[in-house]
Amino acid sequence: MRSPQSLARLGGVLYLIIIAVGIFGQAFMRGQLVVRGDAAATAQNIIESELLWRAGIATELAMLACAMTLAMIFYVLFKPVSRRLALLAVLFNLASIVLEIANKLHLFRALAFLGDAPHLKALEPAQLQSLVYLEILSEQTGFAVSLLFFGFVCLLLGHLIRHSGFMPKIIGTLMLVAGACYLTNSFAYFIAPAFEATLLPWILIPVFIGELSLCLWLLVKGVDGPKWQALHSG
Repeated sequence: MRSPQSLARLGGVLYLIIIAVGIFGQAFMRGQLVVRGDAAATAQNIIESELLWRAGIATELAMLACAMTLAMIFYVLFKPVSRRLALLAVLFNLASIVLEIANKLHLFRALAFLGDAPHLKALEPAQLQSLVYLEILSEQTGFAVSLLFFGFVCLLLGHLIRHSGFMPKIIGTLMLVAGACYLTNSFAYFIAPAFEATLLPWILIPVFIGELSLCLWLLVKGVDGPKWQALHSG
């Protein structure tokens, strides 16, 4: 078994990869190729940048593999604080990850509608473009559902960090705020989409601060080994 310090550092590396890939997916794949409200332009962008679209899907699937490993690291690190809450965080995390994995099928289907398979010739180009855009909208909805579960992960991690004694309480507080922001944004997306649109991107700022703070602390400082060992032994 790795020491808690080495696990924390590995967790920091994985978290940094997850954040970087997440930014890449939003800014360079969806941000560059998806034109809000314009199915024709979106479909044309995907056709012209098919490699970028496929690379985005592949990197996000690799990111989710990192996220599964990180979920287990968090369980090992925080089970001395509360085994039940650490396990609950893993369950919420896995629910979020499985939803995201299934969600990537929408992006593959969007690409399939732009192929040259014989059965697609029965549909008009405008119809195919609309189907592509609907798949992208479905992926966005599924992503909001997955973030709802991840919001609970952040709340649980924030609580565990604040009560751990081997990590700063301020990091836990920032993660609590991040979790509350995730939940607010997801529920707004489902209940009041127009209001949710006004929240973005501002509501993501405390999310970014909270997650990046945890990531960098794990990467640079890790955990207080003696305090962790004391909890683990007790």
